[in-house]
Amino acid sequence: MNLRNFSGVQERRQFLEKKLAIKLEEIAKIGYNGNEVYCENLIGGTTLPLGVAGPLNGHFIPLATTEGVLVASVNRGCKAIKLSDGAEIAVETVGTTRGPVFKTAGIKESLKFKQWLDDNFDNLKKKAEKTSFHLRLKKLGTRITGQYVYVRFYYDTAEAMGMNMATIATDAINKLIETKTGIKCLAVSGNFCIDKKPAWLNFISGRGRRVWAEAVIKRQAIESVLKTTAKKIYQLWLAKCLIGSAMSGSLGFNGHYANIVAAFFAATGQDLAHVVEGSQGITVTELLDNGDLYFSVYLPSVMLGTVGGGTKLKIKKEAIAITAVKNTDELAKVLGGAVLAGELSLLASLSEGSLAKAHKKLGR
Repeated sequence: MNLRNFSGVQERRQFLEKKLAIKLEEIAKIGYNGNEVYCENLIGGTTLPLGVAGPLNGHFIPLATTEGVLVASVNRGCKAIKLSDGAEIAVETVGTTRGPVFKTAGIKESLKFKQWLDDNFDNLKKKAEKTSFHLRLKKLGTRITGQYVYVRFYYDTAEAMGMNMATIATDAINKLIETKTGIKCLAVSGNFCIDKKPAWLNFISGRGRRVWAEAVIKRQAIESVLKTTAKKIYQLWLAKCLIGSAMSGSLGFNGHYANIVAAFFAATGQDLAHVVEGSQGITVTELLDNGDLYFSVYLPSVMLGTVGGGTKLKIKKEAIAITAVKNTDELAKVLGGAVLAGELSLLASLSEGSLAKAHKKLGR
């Protein structure tokens, strides 16, 4: 029996229970129906424990995780930052990207095609923006290798993360291109987006939103809250985040951005696969003459939104409401602050030698 043949959630779940001789009682308690969520073969729902850290800069931070210590660690970082006069956080919209691949007869035609794209940008923009009132084509970037031409379209998708909007708009553009030039689009995504995969292109050019967060952590806060010293944190950061990352060929020069990004995304209904882009970034520290510590994080590729996708679920709306934000830029700032706090707390714990002790106490 094909699961898709069942008309309802309950029938599908009961079929599995009988087929596998199991009970799905807890899954049944999460009462979604097919009209509420975009999930095929729906049988119910699953949950994660939800904790709250902060406030930081006036915002509480919802974090959904099964990892003990994570919420406590972010909360500790928030306390140290709060005692140090708060954080400076900034956001820049780069654009949601989609990167199709086209095939030409060779280099000569590829170069002519690149020029055609530049010359006809306004027409491509008009075509894309007819697909959605909320979408704007910002720019495009082109790379050529032999017969293959890769085009990266950057879209402002307003308050939505916008991958579906970007895909639909790019598909419309591709059809226009094929009609006008006769050059075939091989795929609407040619791995030049680059979507849900780690890549230096996203690190360098950005994707979605760039987020920066920084704070000058006072010596007193480091000693009383973080139980270490600025010098120890700095030395650990140098050995781990910079040299260690270089030695391993890492695409992330940081301690654990993905930890906080994953928990925040799970809490607020974001596409979890975009944790990949969120794991990239650079942590920077500097010892100050007065014993304080400059501490900053940079996330070049944050893909998130406050409308669309999983953010439409009531439980995710409630989690977003905890942050008290008004738009997606503000939500990205809350995430930036959370990463700053979590990164600071982790490096402090490692420098002081208490990571294993904390996990033994709270993580088991």
